Amino acid sequence: MKKLIMCEGPNELAIMKILLNNNMLIFSEDDLLGLTPYHARQIGKSGQVKAELNQYSGLVDVIRIGDKQSDELKIPMEYKGMINSIEKYCTKPELEILLIIAEGIYSKYQKVKSKVSPKQFAKDNIIFNGVRYNNSTKFFEEYFGERPKVLYDAIVKYSEVNKGHGKSERYLVELLGRD
Repeated sequence: MKKLIMCEGPNELAIMKILLNNNMLIFSEDDLLGLTPYHARQIGKSGQVKAELNQYSGLVDVIRIGDKQSDELKIPMEYKGMINSIEKYCTKPELEILLIIAEGIYSKYQKVKSKVSPKQFAKDNIIFNGVRYNNSTKFFEEYFGERPKVLYDAIVKYSEVNKGHGKSERYLVELLGRD
């Protein structure tokens, strides 16, 4: 059985690749369909995902990574028999919350969270290597890429402080291997 990791956006994809490349997950590249995670919201709209599913004949566990995930995953008829399970792993309210935690300014954010989104708070308060946070994948890659332990620790801390997930939404910490 293979795992299909579908990331809501390119920043989520970057985070998953950092964790995967540093052996910080409970699975390895060998466990993944196509040996990689994908930037895809829906199976039917991703040529890459469909191509990999067409080449594989076994069962697949789908792992969706993102902050909103309000859209239901539609399984095209030709793949219905292949999908073993679908799990959602959320980064609510936004992925930037991991940067805020990593910077040690989560309590500062809590004081203004009703007025300011995590994305805007990060833009206003986070500078790394002389670059202000700008919502780019490059920023996430540079911030966490050489410091994967900072990412790991932020994910663990996030699961401790955030209690706003729905019943069907899981935490990224559940995908982490032992530190």
